[in-house]
Amino acid sequence: MTSDGGSTSDGEIKPPSWPITDDAIRHVFAAMLHDGSWGRYHGPHCDNLRRALAEFHNVDHVVLCSSGTAAVELALRSVKVQPGDEVILAAYEFKANFANVVTLGATPVLVDTLPGLPVLDPTQLPNAITARTRAIICSHLHGSFARMAEIQAIADEHRLPVVEDACQSPGAILNGRMAGSIGNIGVLSFGGSKLLTAGRGGAVITNDPTLAQRIRLHTQRGNDAYPLSEMQAAVLLPQLNQLADRNQLRLQNVEHLLQTWPREAPLQPALSPSPHAEPDASPAYYKVAFRYIVGPEGRTREAYSEALRRQGVALDPAFSALHKIHSQRRFRAVGELPNASDLHDCLMTLHHPALLQPQDVLSRLTEIVRHA
Repeated sequence: MTSDGGSTSDGEIKPPSWPITDDAIRHVFAAMLHDGSWGRYHGPHCDNLRRALAEFHNVDHVVLCSSGTAAVELALRSVKVQPGDEVILAAYEFKANFANVVTLGATPVLVDTLPGLPVLDPTQLPNAITARTRAIICSHLHGSFARMAEIQAIADEHRLPVVEDACQSPGAILNGRMAGSIGNIGVLSFGGSKLLTAGRGGAVITNDPTLAQRIRLHTQRGNDAYPLSEMQAAVLLPQLNQLADRNQLRLQNVEHLLQTWPREAPLQPALSPSPHAEPDASPAYYKVAFRYIVGPEGRTREAYSEALRRQGVALDPAFSALHKIHSQRRFRAVGELPNASDLHDCLMTLHHPALLQPQDVLSRLTEIVRHA
């Protein structure tokens, strides 16, 4: 795989490698080697990143931590999720969010998604809320936004905090606000494949000083128990400065794909009707969702994915629905969850490095999809 991507002479696609090593990243490492900050407990980089993230998201408090998974755990702890409580989340969701709820001794309450979209259906919330409900987790996944205004209105009516998972959507804008800053508390991930990457890492963001202080009290135990290192913080800063431009390029390329996508292909986009379907919205694409439609020949989604991969197109089966992979003793389901079950069976995702390629390469991708 080449670092700059493109296609080979036989038409096979070679997505660019990730993360991107550019002059800004090289400069960061050279400076750290010079001043020794790469190996210190304390230095300027974490403080600089906290300030930059707070300004970027227009929030008052940023707590850096060791991963997006840790960020969700800390967010749940901050809203006092305890053994015996319930936490509502979509049945189609990243499995670590389910695991965090269980780890804290609470019960995940699974609700269905919107039809054909990998986000929580707000109309399911009233039937899910009980006297034991402590919080709601909602995630922006695969290029689709959670319906934050509706979710927050229901949560406010019942005096429940909303944990907004923006791990897949740094820099996305909904209703004029940055993803992660809309709920009572938001979480970010800096994992190795993410749009902002330091190999590992995460952050919790909020405007609520009480929630931020609870996290600090939990994490500070003589030193930071959930640390993000100075070296990780340093490499994130230039990426944050480049995020808006890269998100815009990914958005333009998704729009190009949607306009040129072969309607006869067994794989069709599973996004909102338009990248701008929500008011004052601009998605961020960590993954792009597609629905696989089994044809008369009966080829499975997995077989189709393998055929695409042989030609360099990394379109893979998406998440497993939570109720399909966990014992029923570990959660409570609200209804039959048909939409989440459908996503479990049919959804595929295109990973974001493909979205930084020239449009002629993306056109080649659509031709491969057409004929695979």
